[in-house]
Amino acid sequence: MNKVLITGADGFIGSHLTELLLEKGYQVRALSYYNSFNFWGWLEDIPANSNLEIVTGDVRDPHFVKHIMQDIDIVFHLAALIAIPYSYNAPDSYIDTNIKGTLNICQAARELNGIRVIHTSTSEVYGTAKYVPIDEKHPKQPQSPYSASKIGADAIALSFYNAFQLPVTIVRPFNTFGPRQSARAIIPTIITQIASGMKELKLGDLTPTRDFNYVKDTARGFLAVSDCDKTIGKEINIASNFEISMEEILNLIKKIMKKDVEFLPDEERLRPGNSEVFRLWGDNSLMTSLTDWRPQYTVEQGLEETIAWFTKPENLKKYKAGIYNL
Repeated sequence: MNKVLITGADGFIGSHLTELLLEKGYQVRALSYYNSFNFWGWLEDIPANSNLEIVTGDVRDPHFVKHIMQDIDIVFHLAALIAIPYSYNAPDSYIDTNIKGTLNICQAARELNGIRVIHTSTSEVYGTAKYVPIDEKHPKQPQSPYSASKIGADAIALSFYNAFQLPVTIVRPFNTFGPRQSARAIIPTIITQIASGMKELKLGDLTPTRDFNYVKDTARGFLAVSDCDKTIGKEINIASNFEISMEEILNLIKKIMKKDVEFLPDEERLRPGNSEVFRLWGDNSLMTSLTDWRPQYTVEQGLEETIAWFTKPENLKKYKAGIYNL
């Protein structure tokens, strides 16, 4: 299998996965969300490659989806709306993109003779941990419209495995970070504010804990899953099996950047009480038992590379550090 489609290739994880697969010699059809500016998101940062074909469109259109999936061996389905705060404002768009978009991918894969589908989930589907580390049997808890839409999308994908024997795997990354990440996430929010010279950082609740993956480890996880037939029909965590609080992340970034800044709580950045996920710590034993994947980066190593990227002037200028990004 060497001709792949990546939906959401213009995004954070998608662009890193595109780079990795090109390095491995795959022919990549990369889907970028259509816009009239002919702007390809983070794919703009990837050098021209004879194995890279960029197409623009929308996974919500089933006819378009089936068209771009012609002659494809495997689909990495990453296209989704992912910002949790925006899902409070526009939940209907999350149902349309995340659930209907996934249905369109699976239906086309089925109609085109059973294309392998690697569907992207999120650790947010677990909600606040009922036990740790969180394995794939942990209950799903829809604590935001976003997480509800991803629970629904995962269920659609697995239903096509159960009902039609479509070769589907649910890949569930825990909190991925690294170069190109959206400013809506905690790590870019901290780095860009410090790099922009701010002395008082506006942040949300720093008590929740997360299991952070460096983006290169996450991309390698997608590839490892796709290379292993034993992962078909399964939900699989990509996790570091390490828990750290937001406050500890802030202090690590301050240490690496050698900046002494003050934290100011910002009410606008707080989730509603029952919607906040207070603890995520992922069990990666299924992943490591089925594949040869292991995390290669510690949080500190990943932060050093991330900070180095964000603090380059040409990258920092792409972010609006003083504006809260939903």
